[in-house]
Amino acid sequence: MQATLVAFAPARAGIIARMIKTLPFTAVLWDMDGVLVDTFDGHYRAWSRLFAELQHPFTLEDFRRTFGMNNRNIFRALLGTDLPEEEFQRLSERKEDYFRTSVRGNTRALPGALEWLERFHTLGIRQAIASSAPQQNIDVHLDELGIRPWLEAAVSGEMLPGKPDPAVFLRAAEVLAVPPADCLVIEDSVQGVEAAKQGGMRCVAVLTTNPPEKLSRADWIVPDLTRLTLEQLRAL
Repeated sequence: MQATLVAFAPARAGIIARMIKTLPFTAVLWDMDGVLVDTFDGHYRAWSRLFAELQHPFTLEDFRRTFGMNNRNIFRALLGTDLPEEEFQRLSERKEDYFRTSVRGNTRALPGALEWLERFHTLGIRQAIASSAPQQNIDVHLDELGIRPWLEAAVSGEMLPGKPDPAVFLRAAEVLAVPPADCLVIEDSVQGVEAAKQGGMRCVAVLTTNPPEKLSRADWIVPDLTRLTLEQLRAL
């Protein structure tokens, strides 16, 4: 689905302006994996392949508890130590090559994601990607989904402190020149929700990868984005 830009007559523009004033945020910061696109299986297969080559144990539970972290924090959590920089870069690039090979040509938006991207754009809400993923991964998904016209920025947290540190969200807010308190984060991971709250932002969580009890810090939780409503957003 390719994004389209729409112009509105003055009367409708006035209605939209009034709708914006009823929302408690002026910008939306989108996580990517598990929110915009379902990359769970692709990442799991890539990490499983890498750790098998390293002859290191790796389980589905290991994957679930580190999902949403950047690669540096994943290696630290699973290996119990920091890798030398050269080895970290080599292994991280290998894993991401495995991942991009598996998803290229197979990217599908999660239910409701494209509709809300377009709706927020129509309402004049500013939007950016704020993801732990490497920039190359983000670019693959943005190009395959055709959603760049709806977004003002795509910020990778690969070289920033990883979630639950709020650095990637704060950086995206800075790029948009929007105060953190005026930002809504849409997340699916425990680490991502915590990062949003530590950054002083509102947060909607979707149940793509975690049960609701693990996402209780979010301001609102929905099974998927087709269940999200403007009324819920106004109440945040």
